[in-house]
Amino acid sequence: MLAGITAALHIGKLPPAIPVLQQELGVSLVQAGFLLSLVQLAGMLAGALIGVLADSAGLRRSMLTGLMVLVLCSTLGGFAGSAAELLILRGLEGTGFLLVTLTGPGLIRRLVVPEKLSVRLGWWGCYMGFGTGTGLLVGPWMLAQLGWQGWWWLIAGITLLMWGWLFLKVPPDPSEHNPHAGAPLSGLRTLLARLRLTLSSPGPWLVALIFPMYSGQWLSVIGFLPSIYTQAGIEGALVGVLTAMAAAANVVGNAASGRLLQAGMSSRALLYGGFAVMSLTTWVAFSDMTAQWPWVRYAAVLVFSSVSGVIPGVLFSLAVRLAPDSSVVSTCVGWMLQLSALGQFIAPPAIGALAVWAGGWQLTWLATGLLSVLGAVLVSRVARLL
Repeated sequence: MLAGITAALHIGKLPPAIPVLQQELGVSLVQAGFLLSLVQLAGMLAGALIGVLADSAGLRRSMLTGLMVLVLCSTLGGFAGSAAELLILRGLEGTGFLLVTLTGPGLIRRLVVPEKLSVRLGWWGCYMGFGTGTGLLVGPWMLAQLGWQGWWWLIAGITLLMWGWLFLKVPPDPSEHNPHAGAPLSGLRTLLARLRLTLSSPGPWLVALIFPMYSGQWLSVIGFLPSIYTQAGIEGALVGVLTAMAAAANVVGNAASGRLLQAGMSSRALLYGGFAVMSLTTWVAFSDMTAQWPWVRYAAVLVFSSVSGVIPGVLFSLAVRLAPDSSVVSTCVGWMLQLSALGQFIAPPAIGALAVWAGGWQLTWLATGLLSVLGAVLVSRVARLL
C-alpha cells in the first residue's frame, strides 16, 4: 500500500505546479491537461499486456521495477527545460506507475488470508487519495522552498527509499516466476494464453469499462482545482490545503468500501450510489446557480471525492473476484487500469477544452454527469454476473 501511495505522489506532484509551469515554461491549459493525463499513457496503450508480463515475471519484481522507473523519470524531469520534455517524461512515468499499481492487488491476495481480502483491497484503493492528497497538501510549500525542480527530485528520493524498503520487506516471488526458467516459445504461449483467458471473459471487460467512468471525472475535477482556485483569486497556500483535503477525502470511501462489502452490502448498490453522488455533487460544484456560494461548492467537491471513493474500492475487489483464474489477477487488474487510464487520458484535456470554449467551468457538470450515467448503465450489466 505504501508503494502505491508513493507511486500516486507522482500524480499529486503536478497539479500544484501547474501555475508555476505555466509561468516558467509557458505551459497552456490544454497542455496542462495532457500533463495530468499523460502519466496514464502506458496504461492506456498496454495495461493488459504489462499486467500479463507482471503475472509471468513476478509481482514483487514488477513492483520494484516500476518504482525504479519512477525514480529515474522524476529525476530527469527536474532537468526538463520545456513542456515537450516534461510531456515525454510524464508519459514514461506512466509505465512505472502502472507496474506498481497493477501488481498491488495480486500481492495483497498472495499475502492476506481470504477472510480479510475485501478489507485489505478496500485499503489498497486508498493509494490514489493518500498519494495525490499528500502531494497536493505539501506541494505548494515545497514549490515555494525548493522550486518545481527540487520538488520533482524530492519525490524521486522518497521513491528510491520506498524501493529499498519494499526490496527488504516483501517476500520474494515464488520460484515459478523465475524469468530464466522455461523456453521462450513456451513463455510466449503462456503469456498469450493468459491474455486470451482474461479478454474472453465478460467480467474483466465490464469492470474495466466502469473504472474510466469514475477515474476520468475524478482526476479532472481534483486535478484542475488548483487552477480553478487560482483563477478565482485564492492564494497559493490555501489552494494547496483545499485541494489536498478534496483529494484525501477520497480515502474515506475507499476504506469504507471494504468494510461495507464485508458487512454484506452489495457491490451494485455501492456503485450506483457512488455514481449518483458524483453526478449530483458536480452539478452543485460547477453550476451557475451556486456561483455565489463558494463554500457550498467546495463542500460538494468534498462529498464528490469522499463518496465516490467507494467505486475504486469495489472495482478492485470485483477485479479479483471476477478474474477467470488466480494466475491472471494482475492481467485482469491491468486491463481495468488500461481502460481507466484511457478515461484519465481523455477526460482532463477534454474538460479543459470545454472550459476554454465555455469561458469558464460552468459546463463541467454536463461532462461528468454523462460519465456517471454511462457508469450506472455498465453497473447494471456487471450485476448479472454477481
